[in-house]
Amino acid sequence: MFKRLDFSKIRTYSIKERQSKVDIERFARPIDPARDSLSDFLDSFPDILRARDLHRVASAILDAMAKASPRILMMGAHVVKVGLNPLIIDLLRRGVISHVAMNSAAAIHDCETALFGVTSEDVAASMTDGSIGMSRETGAFINGTLARYFPAKEVGYGEALGKQVLEDRAPNLDVSILAQCIKLDIPVTVHAAIGTDIVHQQPDMDGGVTGEMTFRDFQVFGASVAGLENGGVVLNIGSAVMLPEVFLKALTIARNLGHKAYHFLTANFDMIDHYRPRVNVVERPTKDGGEGYMFLGHHEIMIPLLAAMILVKIGDNSE
Repeated sequence: MFKRLDFSKIRTYSIKERQSKVDIERFARPIDPARDSLSDFLDSFPDILRARDLHRVASAILDAMAKASPRILMMGAHVVKVGLNPLIIDLLRRGVISHVAMNSAAAIHDCETALFGVTSEDVAASMTDGSIGMSRETGAFINGTLARYFPAKEVGYGEALGKQVLEDRAPNLDVSILAQCIKLDIPVTVHAAIGTDIVHQQPDMDGGVTGEMTFRDFQVFGASVAGLENGGVVLNIGSAVMLPEVFLKALTIARNLGHKAYHFLTANFDMIDHYRPRVNVVERPTKDGGEGYMFLGHHEIMIPLLAAMILVKIGDNSE
């Protein structure tokens, strides 16, 4: 017979003495579609885990607005491809976002949407014959615009594209984040890595121009990041590599120059847990003071939820 441990003397205590992380006051509640408002719907979420965190991020954005601290949106191309431009532009117009930073793929999709009303080619269908990314008009517009604005040393990549979309009176400029940032005098920066985008494979590409224009934008972005010494919020939506790296370097430069850029909030939104956004946006920048949050889910669901929370809280604060 094998030896057994005697359980008879195990010590127990009352659940009334225990610290519990969940109570029924935090539970979700059903809504009445005939009676409840959008605010009621958002308040019906359980006050637990990511639902609670999403409310916290929305509240932090309102706090940053009240203090005129930076509210930086970093975005990848998927934000445009799933149709979120109108929501981002609405937040810009309401003063919710103070800086938009995008990778150059996002800028391409934004420009194509503004100029032609379509974007996002079928890569699999055009890969075999080498025609992927060879749409003449896209390369001509972006590469030509950068070359045109290159001599004006005070203008960078994002500002040049936004100005040109406006100057050309693009048919769909009302859904162009680049153009609307220029109209609203909100910094918009484009961060390119040469060789990653379709406009880099076309004959009118000039590496020197592209590199200089995106470097100017890195300096503009650095100025916004330096403002985080007064607190603020940084959102990264759908950039797995480029913008997390750019943000970490800009933050390092700001601190190196003496800006006390600490005690701000960051949040990353993506469909899977990527290493660089988690480490370079959520964890490392906030380890000396601040808050970092991760949200996993489809952008076309998560970002409308966040936007709705922000707008409801703005409305509640104005009453």
